[in-house]
Amino acid sequence: MESILAFAQSNALIISTAILIFAYIFIATEKIPKVTIALSGASITLLLGLLGQFQKIDGIADKFYFVNYVDWNVIFLLVSMMIIVSIATRSGMFNWVANEMLKKTKGHPKTILFCLALFTAVASAFLDNVTTVILIMPITFVIADELDINPIPFLITEILASNIGGTATLIGDPPNIIIGSAAGLSFMDFVNELTGIVAVILLVVIGVMTFWFRKHLHTTPEKMALVANMDNSNSIKDKGLLIRSLLVLGLVILGFVTHDITHIQTSVCAMAGASILLLFEKPADIFNDVEWSTIFFFIGLFIIIGGFEKAGGIEIMAKWLLDVTGGSQSLASMVILWGSGVLSGIIDNIPYTATMTPMIGEIAAKQGAAFAAPMWWCLSLGACLGGNLTIIGAAANVIVSETSAAKGHTIEFMKYLKYGMTCMIISLALSSVYVWLRFLH
Repeated sequence: MESILAFAQSNALIISTAILIFAYIFIATEKIPKVTIALSGASITLLLGLLGQFQKIDGIADKFYFVNYVDWNVIFLLVSMMIIVSIATRSGMFNWVANEMLKKTKGHPKTILFCLALFTAVASAFLDNVTTVILIMPITFVIADELDINPIPFLITEILASNIGGTATLIGDPPNIIIGSAAGLSFMDFVNELTGIVAVILLVVIGVMTFWFRKHLHTTPEKMALVANMDNSNSIKDKGLLIRSLLVLGLVILGFVTHDITHIQTSVCAMAGASILLLFEKPADIFNDVEWSTIFFFIGLFIIIGGFEKAGGIEIMAKWLLDVTGGSQSLASMVILWGSGVLSGIIDNIPYTATMTPMIGEIAAKQGAAFAAPMWWCLSLGACLGGNLTIIGAAANVIVSETSAAKGHTIEFMKYLKYGMTCMIISLALSSVYVWLRFLH
């Protein structure tokens, strides 16, 4: 055993790189649950001694202790927001808002498409994308049935809108949570820097999709009247819970917004809000709704990347990027933006982002925080918007695809690719112009 550990220590970079690559391959092929891959890779990392297993060695704190490489701000923010959303959903508040928006459209398919996309994008800025599409899909199918039109144009547009909307805020998409924690960026930093360009991208993409699907967005006046007169009186299930949820959600978001003044971490704000709502619920019931597989996937992934970082892999990646781009801030930023967009459409954007953040952190350490500043925004825009490239590019895409297929409306991989690739290229092109004018010009 000692000889194996000695071999692993002397070849730490090769072994940690192999673990990371194999983890990526298995995650991308989806043959084995990704949480299993992440925890297996983390276990191997620890068993081979690539990271420390003990908090102290001979009474002295070990800086390579594996727990130090897990970003607990990310973990607690995710768990707390999942709890808040789970409890708030039970009040029926999200269904009520969506139904009211649909009634205002008077049943016009093109207006419905716009409203569904807008609602999905705005909701995705504050809820995780999977929760948002789960909330909006049942309404979409009801509307499509009543109007007797194909739901696929609505569903594809909702996928695109969820990933675009999630880009706008710190809590909108897991990659942003990772980036915000690594770079020390606040909720308002994301709002100030990304919300404007995200709004432009959203409007352009909705316009493109409306034009693309224009031949499918027609129905009869009689069927339009049915949607216009939809009964929304029973959508709210629990008014007391609604009031509590709105109050807590508002206070949590206020905590995010005032981070620069209070210096209270977003995870602490979310944890406080979740704990208040749990006072009125049975915790065991709510914890069943937490996506624990996602949480442990994050933990395992942080440990794998920690082993790679300790072995010097991240430093080598940062040096390579600076060498390839000749130390050009503009070129490095554009490589990160477009590279992140393409890769995040092929592989899961969460492990990709978790790998890239230490690299940009290394660049910031070598070249200065100002030099690396636009790269954080390029990573966010690329990783989040790149999820639109393929039907497996983000978790929300997969959920919508599987649910649609189960209801007899298959979204084919190649058919979606046509829409996804076009919208991703448009999104990254607009992002490139924005980043250049805002940070690089």
